[in-house]
Amino acid sequence: MRDYLKNWIRQSRPPYSDECLIWGWPESTITELWKPTGPQSYELRGHLVNSKRAGGFYVLWRETATLLEELDSAQRAKLTSWLIDQRTQGDPAPEITPDAAQYATQIPRLQVHERAERLLKCLANQTDTIGIGVTVRQDTPLPYAWSESTKWEEVLYLFNYLRENEWILPGGVISVAGYNKIAELLTTPDSSQVFVAMWFDPEVKQIYDQGIAPAVEAAGYTPFRIDQGNFLGKIDDQIIAEIRRSRFLIADMTHGDQGARGGVYFEAGFALGLGLPVIYTCRSDMFDELHFDTRQYPHIGWTKDAIETFRQNLENRIRASIA
Repeated sequence: MRDYLKNWIRQSRPPYSDECLIWGWPESTITELWKPTGPQSYELRGHLVNSKRAGGFYVLWRETATLLEELDSAQRAKLTSWLIDQRTQGDPAPEITPDAAQYATQIPRLQVHERAERLLKCLANQTDTIGIGVTVRQDTPLPYAWSESTKWEEVLYLFNYLRENEWILPGGVISVAGYNKIAELLTTPDSSQVFVAMWFDPEVKQIYDQGIAPAVEAAGYTPFRIDQGNFLGKIDDQIIAEIRRSRFLIADMTHGDQGARGGVYFEAGFALGLGLPVIYTCRSDMFDELHFDTRQYPHIGWTKDAIETFRQNLENRIRASIA
């Protein structure tokens, strides 16, 4: 837990049991967060909540509470999915700021197969022993949270989805096929997204807009740059998450006077460690400055006066090397 949150908890009021502030679900643990404003004065800033219906801990600030009341059940379900994603990426108690509450109204609902797959992972997390069944009841909160469900009928439908795909057996036992599916979800990326790692500078904006992005799209994929993503949370966690869900990575090694872009080298190396293909590009006059770690790989060169040639070369490389 964040140290400053610990310092804000008024010691005279221990955690108490009440309803989840998002869902109104009982048996949630709530801790008030009081910020010191003077030697003997405090201000209530928000609440630290541990709610199984919301998938775990979250922080709700006072200024967000009114906005939260305006969300319908579908938007609360999307907010819950966001909370679970943040925890998965390493934040034990995501903060529901006004921006996060607003974000929940904008992101699309998960598709049915995504909700079923998340339910499968939820069931796997409920047992440390293989072959032991997990019971899912109408009053069991975690399956609702993980599967972005608002009604019992949705959870039941997704549970039957898992059975029909033979990922779970009678009695709620996860099958061998189910564990194989979980492993696949952890290692198999989205078939369309391409992560583009590069220097975020006006110097290379034209190359991305007129060269890299059009080449990726012409080959049937969707380019993704982390500075263009619509998300909340830690940037490092988002980079790792987006690389994991990408089909391959394009790393442009061009840099300015301050030297090689360490982030680009890290992102390319992380993708290689996952077994993802990496296509390297670089401004043609900088080939001699490439680090020895990537110099051994073929790089597609570019110049600003021949962007169309670069675009075509990159598209051809994608089509030739990516299944």
